[in-house]
Amino acid sequence: MTATDAITDSRGGAFVLRAELLSFDADPGDGDTPLPGSVRHLTDGALWLENGHIRAVEEFEHLAAQLPDGIEIIDHRGKLIMPGFIDSHVHYVQLEIMASFGRQLLDWLNDYTFPEECRFASREHAETMAEAFLEELLRVGTTTAQVFGSSHPGSMDAFFAASQRRELRMLAGKVLMDRHAPEALTDDTLGGIRDSERLIADWHGKGRLGYSVTPRFAPTSTRAQLDAAGGLLRSDPSLWLQTHLAENTGEIAWVAELFPESRDYLHVYEQSGLVGPRSTFAHGIHLDDGMRTRLAERGANIAFCPSSNMFLGSGLFDRRAAREAGMNVSMASDIGAGTDLSGLATLKAAYQVGQLRGEALTAWQGFYALTLGNAQALSLAGHIGRLAEGMEADFVVLDLAATPLLARRTARCQTLAERMFALMMLGDDRAIYETWANGRCQHRRDDS
Repeated sequence: MTATDAITDSRGGAFVLRAELLSFDADPGDGDTPLPGSVRHLTDGALWLENGHIRAVEEFEHLAAQLPDGIEIIDHRGKLIMPGFIDSHVHYVQLEIMASFGRQLLDWLNDYTFPEECRFASREHAETMAEAFLEELLRVGTTTAQVFGSSHPGSMDAFFAASQRRELRMLAGKVLMDRHAPEALTDDTLGGIRDSERLIADWHGKGRLGYSVTPRFAPTSTRAQLDAAGGLLRSDPSLWLQTHLAENTGEIAWVAELFPESRDYLHVYEQSGLVGPRSTFAHGIHLDDGMRTRLAERGANIAFCPSSNMFLGSGLFDRRAAREAGMNVSMASDIGAGTDLSGLATLKAAYQVGQLRGEALTAWQGFYALTLGNAQALSLAGHIGRLAEGMEADFVVLDLAATPLLARRTARCQTLAERMFALMMLGDDRAIYETWANGRCQHRRDDS
């Protein structure tokens, strides 16, 4: 019986998947050997699903005696199951400008991003692109993302509706911009807030959806709009916040001109009440130790976007300094400046950035970050990020022999750490055999 056949008829049924299982219960640390108790690895494991959740995770031989008669068992021996990958910062409205000839940040916005986002005034176009984007996410094993729309509220209605049909856990928000952008994209200062309030009422907390208040970045919002965004967060602490911070030196100089009363870029957001445990600031490349400490004290999260940072020439993120400061750091693709939606490609780029900074990323730390680490950074670890009893059934089935080269390399590996590092370096969308979300097989490689 195939996974697709098993789940198509009813998500409410119970199923067991038999495979090698790998999950994290805590941060494994940066050493070559993970910290005790941080990794759970079952070479012949059983993942028992029921009503969109994980009922049990055990060695197959231990669980087999507890299974009800006639329960369907999907045999994935020879494959590896991990929690679904999580992307903490991505722009669905930029999917079709990926791989546009490189410019630095501010030129990129004017030459590519703003013209592309104007197209999302059309609800039909937004619906088409939301479907295409989610299909791409599932194809690369990503089951949850924090997503920027355009400034058009219809772009978010389209995205949330498409996500809800698939029963996906997604965070997203309409971009707020009331200045320094084309007229077709700018909000009325408070009109954008009213649009956000309507979207929150319609979508936040509906099914598995959450709303992220989304000022694009400080230069494109007046102080009045940033303050109003902070008011939204104070009125409902269950909301999220996403924006950009300290990505590019030209951007930082512009912020200093626009907000002379603020002592630094982070202070602009602090003054409006935008820095808290549910806040994600993309990039954070050019931070000083004081800013890192303030972010850590408030529990905010920096989304590390390695392929985007290299593509735009923005700089090399200092992951070691961030961890030493106690900051929450997540992994993100940042499409469209990022060069690949795949979490595996993000880890490969993160390793390369780390090598250039003398702070190599281990496979343990990489896959932890892509799963439980990102879930914790986004305040979602109570729902996703682990293979554990009671968690939502979001996971990916990986094929470590998906390509001749990957198969050849992993056949030589002596340890799990070697195999996972080879996957991190050589894996791509072909290594994603299946992607499951909310107990449903939503992508199967051989059916694509």
